[in-house]
Amino acid sequence: MEWTPHIQIVQIVLDKKLLQAADQAAKRTRRNRSALVREALREHLRRLQLRASEERDREGYSRQPQADAAARDWESEAAWPQE
Repeated sequence: MEWTPHIQIVQIVLDKKLLQAADQAAKRTRRNRSALVREALREHLRRLQLRASEERDREGYSRQPQADAAARDWESEAAWPQE
């Protein structure tokens, strides 16, 4: 591996089953273990950011309840239809 200044080497501890599953996933997706872990970590961080954003939105909307009857009428349009 060629050293580049923006990459850091870290150690992580994984149990045997998780390591085996990671290696199998890496093989299936034709990438190395490090690339698999980097992608998984990026995805996890993206999800955390999305959840935090949704929570901020939820809190903001709860502080500003919708009193307008017209807005409440649209709530039924946003609901999933019954099957």
